[in-house]
Amino acid sequence: EFASTMESTTEDSKDSNATHSQTDKPETLAAARKKATKAEARAYHQFPIPGKYQIVPCKPLDSERDLRLAYVPGVAFPCREIMSVKSKVYDYTAKSNSVCVISNGTAVLGLGNIGALAGKPVMEGKGVLMKKFGDVNGVDLEVATTDPDEFINCVKLLGSSFGGINLEDIKGPDCFYIENKLKEIMDIPVFHDDQHGTAIIVAAGLLNACLITGRELADLKVVFNGAGAAGIACLQLVIDSGVKPENAILC
Repeated sequence: EFASTMESTTEDSKDSNATHSQTDKPETLAAARKKATKAEARAYHQFPIPGKYQIVPCKPLDSERDLRLAYVPGVAFPCREIMSVKSKVYDYTAKSNSVCVISNGTAVLGLGNIGALAGKPVMEGKGVLMKKFGDVNGVDLEVATTDPDEFINCVKLLGSSFGGINLEDIKGPDCFYIENKLKEIMDIPVFHDDQHGTAIIVAAGLLNACLITGRELADLKVVFNGAGAAGIACLQLVIDSGVKPENAILC
């Protein structure tokens, strides 16, 4: 079974590489960058099955013995080991490679406060991007509350299931309070993508621009258009990277 799985994975990889090669052609790039229509977006999300991902087992489940190993009675053995040594959960489960993409839908992309349910397509999208480009299992969860403390309590109680928490599309200033509080109380990494993901990309772009133009960060004047969660985080990281505070303007 494992041999056939590896063969299938290799073929998928070849197909993926071929797709990337085709997309790199100029005529294909132009088509790829064409503005998506409502009809295309609806069809993409609805067919052949609704949503953007599904759970697929990574162990054989073809025989009675496989099933006895996957569930009772075989599953009891790793459970007992984890009871004795908690860190064993990283050896026997998918926890280490699973990230919770969690939001309450209060600041979704350019849509604003659309609520947890309407934000689900975005969170699914972030999850599949994690899988596609980092082979990380991004699991989306949408929490129907605008109360920061309720949200914090919910995320805290989910900590046993995941290796990390990716906070997504939460309005300011709640996002600052939520992230800082969760970092204090949880024993796994907590990351607010809208803040730090954006800041990392901006800082990297700025560093590369300096390399190309032969300038130093300390000599730059930088204007940040927007003082939301992303803008403030970008400001902080750019200053930490070497831009002088007096040369950084947030508006």
